[in-house]
Amino acid sequence: MESAEPRRLAVKKLRILTGIALVCGLLVVAPNAFAEVEPGGWTSYSPSFTVQQRGCGKVADLTFSVTCSKGSGDNRAERRYATYSSGSRQFEGYFRIVSMGGSRISLKQTFKTTGPYFLLAVERGGRLYSVHGGQTIATGATVGTTVRVNTVHIVGTTLRVYINGTLRYTVASPSGSFYDKFGAYRTASGQGPITVVWSGIQFWQK
Repeated sequence: MESAEPRRLAVKKLRILTGIALVCGLLVVAPNAFAEVEPGGWTSYSPSFTVQQRGCGKVADLTFSVTCSKGSGDNRAERRYATYSSGSRQFEGYFRIVSMGGSRISLKQTFKTTGPYFLLAVERGGRLYSVHGGQTIATGATVGTTVRVNTVHIVGTTLRVYINGTLRYTVASPSGSFYDKFGAYRTASGQGPITVVWSGIQFWQK
């Protein structure tokens, strides 16, 4: 009778090869998980940034917290990226709210150097909205849910906002100088506390 040992060795080898193939497949696919929502001519780049902590705002790498429940004062924990004045810029990032006892906290901004331009904020129930005008952009940004945000800004023309890969908001853009910010910032009508973790930060330009 033929020994079962060679067959066991063959099965073991096949399992090892299958595992290697799966790992290689994941290594190939993983970089594509972070990709611009409007492809075509974009170049990846890494703008410099400064960390802003004011009031009861706290920053620990990509974890941003507003630790108090004050409804007044400048309470922020953010990254402020380098200023740009021309061309097209695309931002991508993923946020996950870890805890939220407050409401109406700005998570992502495309800010004009002369004053506010676009602020994406969240209410306690998970509604994402534009601070200026109050328009609902998306819902479902509840505690523990990971949300993908892309902004495509063509200076002097338009700003488009994508949530989880779907275009949800468009607004005209003036000319001038702008910069990206993300983290946690108490809006004029908001209050903490909140802790939010950002990940997968990418920038493109053309």
